[in-house]
Amino acid sequence: MKIIPVACLEDNYAYLIVDESTRSAAAVDPVEPEKVLAAAAEVGARIDFVLTTHHHWDHAGGNEKMAQSVPGVKVYGGSLDNVKGCTDQVENGIKLSLGKDIEILCLHTPCHTKGHISYYVTSKEEEDPAVFTGDTLFIAGCGRFFEGTAEQMYQSLCVTLGSLPKPTRVYCGHEYTAKNLKFILTVEPENEKVKQKLEWAQKQREANQPTVPSTIGEEFEINTFMRVDLPEIQAKFGAKSPVDAMREVRKTKDNWKG
Repeated sequence: MKIIPVACLEDNYAYLIVDESTRSAAAVDPVEPEKVLAAAAEVGARIDFVLTTHHHWDHAGGNEKMAQSVPGVKVYGGSLDNVKGCTDQVENGIKLSLGKDIEILCLHTPCHTKGHISYYVTSKEEEDPAVFTGDTLFIAGCGRFFEGTAEQMYQSLCVTLGSLPKPTRVYCGHEYTAKNLKFILTVEPENEKVKQKLEWAQKQREANQPTVPSTIGEEFEINTFMRVDLPEIQAKFGAKSPVDAMREVRKTKDNWKG
């Protein structure tokens, strides 16, 4: 399994997931189809289907053009989201296959949008799995609660995504890592892992390199939104529960002028 990040727009990521034995590929959120098709051509892969995480234009806006460029391509999207160009709706627990070796599990991760889907990808080759989290989970952050609640984001982040194996690689929808980590340091100034990650992320960006992927295990160390179960995080926000803490962390981030 080969995963190719494709930088799009100002700070978006589309992705290609390639089954190397068959050269079958899936495109995740191909908002700029020509860039994604060029990346596929470079590795000799053909795009069999599109995986859309959610309906926002900077993720789903390239679906119709992709369908014109690749006749017959399937476009998957969440059944509770009105995804542009969607041909096949998916729900939590639906499984898709790519090529010979790759299985994709659809996970409903609502809050940013009510039908947001994350895609958990495993390979028979026994390498570390990957998850494409759109705008639900960012490296050291999470999406704004546009269509949902703190309860939903807690469930999506800490329960659904948090229960994936710790080595699972996290591929998110935007390059927000350095900014997110700067915010985390205002909340957890004592967190050494966050300081190290920020230093690394800044070097990556200076070299024009992506900061994806992180891992689920790493997010539990550096992402306050995924650490709300910890009493010390709840105490910082005067919260009485993980959901209360989630609500307060988001409110603080929304008002942060970083």
